[in-house]
Amino acid sequence: MTRTTPPRPLDVEVLFPELAGHRGTTTRLHPRPGSPTAVDSSVGGPLLWPVDEAWPVCTEAHKRGRGRRPSDIHRERRVLAEAWAREGTTGPTDEERLLLEELEREHRVVGIRETDPLPMIGVAQLYRRDVPDLLAGPGDCDLLQVFWCPFDAHGKSGYGMSLDLRWRRSWEVGEVLVSPPLPQVVGYVGYVAEPCVLYPEQVVTYPFAGLLPEELRERIYAREDAFEEEEEAEDRDGDSADGDAAGPPMYQYDLSIPPGWRAGGFASWHLTDAHVMKCSACATPMELLLTVDSSEWDGGSGSWQPLEERGLPPHRFATPTEVTVGRWGELNIFACPADPGHPHGQSIQ
Repeated sequence: MTRTTPPRPLDVEVLFPELAGHRGTTTRLHPRPGSPTAVDSSVGGPLLWPVDEAWPVCTEAHKRGRGRRPSDIHRERRVLAEAWAREGTTGPTDEERLLLEELEREHRVVGIRETDPLPMIGVAQLYRRDVPDLLAGPGDCDLLQVFWCPFDAHGKSGYGMSLDLRWRRSWEVGEVLVSPPLPQVVGYVGYVAEPCVLYPEQVVTYPFAGLLPEELRERIYAREDAFEEEEEAEDRDGDSADGDAAGPPMYQYDLSIPPGWRAGGFASWHLTDAHVMKCSACATPMELLLTVDSSEWDGGSGSWQPLEERGLPPHRFATPTEVTVGRWGELNIFACPADPGHPHGQSIQ
């Protein structure tokens, strides 16, 4: 099975020919529920991790002794999925509701200290053979593995995430760790991913408007401002067409950067001011390595919904990984092109 992005509603290079010089590609990963193995690229699947190598842990001081059990989170999701999949259902049965109440309980880990090693969660692994736009790793490494701490309790604010990226040569791995350590409890449900296989698809993409040359950027803004003014005028006059909720294709939502999990391409800066991320080690402008998104599409980005899934509602179907970043946002992870071994950068949008 594949996932196919529909053609864009219009050719943006016809509107703005200069964009041809800024054209790029990104690989939409299209994670969908499945049963990946350690030799597959995946989200939430088993990782190709050597049995004799220490598993990544978080040792930053923060509370880690209260939260929900990962197994309860997975089971809760299964119960809900089965309930809503039943034909003619109105949701969970009374018996299921009692079970869900039990699964939603928080638990305490007795005796754990704020700096005790806490197993990180393996979020994803990507083989370069599967993902055309995945940036090169150090040396001849071919496998990227992404981990994060299951608590939002890091950094100066005390509310940040902690990431750990590992590159490795897959052919050097002998015996694979079958049962990796897991945190007893997690502080944030959105950090527990459901196992998903990937259906990578390379598509054309363009930079976020705020990072384009000023003259081009202002012309794009002027076009979209004109559409918004026209819609506001129609609303005031009562002339808006019923059912025309989608509106005209817009650069940010329909023509430039696709939603969902993806590798390479350009980052979106819709939440904060657009800026170039620079490597903390050498000040080289960084490039987008990976985007982790809370949703594969939504009401504002429905034009990117794969052809094979047209007609499916966002609820349930647009959130296959069950990962939630921030307040239903996206995490952009950046790498240094001068030296992939330098520390990564990150931004939540």
